[in-house]
Amino acid sequence: MKKRAQKIELTILGSGTCIPSLKRSSCSFLLDIYGEKLLFDTGAGTIRRLLETGASIEDIGYIFYSHFHPDHTGELVSFLFSSKYPEDCARKKPLNIIAGKGFKIFFNGLKAVYGNWIELAEPALNIMELDNKGHDSAEFEEFRVESIPVDHNEESIAYRIITLPDKKIIVYSGDTDYSENLISISKDADILICESAFPDELKTKGHMTPGLAGKIATRANVRKLVLTHFYPECDQRDIFSQCRKTYKGQLLLAEDLMKIYFD
Repeated sequence: MKKRAQKIELTILGSGTCIPSLKRSSCSFLLDIYGEKLLFDTGAGTIRRLLETGASIEDIGYIFYSHFHPDHTGELVSFLFSSKYPEDCARKKPLNIIAGKGFKIFFNGLKAVYGNWIELAEPALNIMELDNKGHDSAEFEEFRVESIPVDHNEESIAYRIITLPDKKIIVYSGDTDYSENLISISKDADILICESAFPDELKTKGHMTPGLAGKIATRANVRKLVLTHFYPECDQRDIFSQCRKTYKGQLLLAEDLMKIYFD
């Protein structure tokens, strides 16, 4: 029987966007559920940040994609290429990639460019598409995942992870505008990792602001809100105070390599 680790731990790997930054890598976070490591999005800088936590690509059993923009998927090719070499110690642990409908087409496009450089022999790679038109779910040994479409791209989905058997709830918004679906899937979450791309006064279509993220967290009765996906304008404003106008619960502003524990 597999020995069960004694913790659930969340680490922000990338709190930024497509804008190059020494402070903030592009979007990614690592969720460790009793030793099972889940990676959410793989923007530029993900692999380096992962190594800085003491983990490696071989430790990752699952990658979840919120959508297919480059600042969320940019290091998938590097991840798969690195998983093949050297051949005598190439990946043995199966890698499950979970994303919205259309990911297989997206991945086939990458293979058309890179060919067998990113192909892993079965059963090393498994791809699962979740419905991007309605609610969907799947269950694994250490957790259950639920998804729902959000307002950004056609394939965009938010994720709700429920750990088993203790039922801690972690929700990831991905990129989205204000969304009733996000409120629904965030209901009573222990942690909501929510994009807050721009300050309130610079609201941009398809993205949220601190005030809107706080409103969603309040309506969903979220216990702890973690704002992330910050464009540089956010570092020039008091976005913590902007969020406080609409949310009174536990509030964190994501930074690369920030660790969040479950109390």
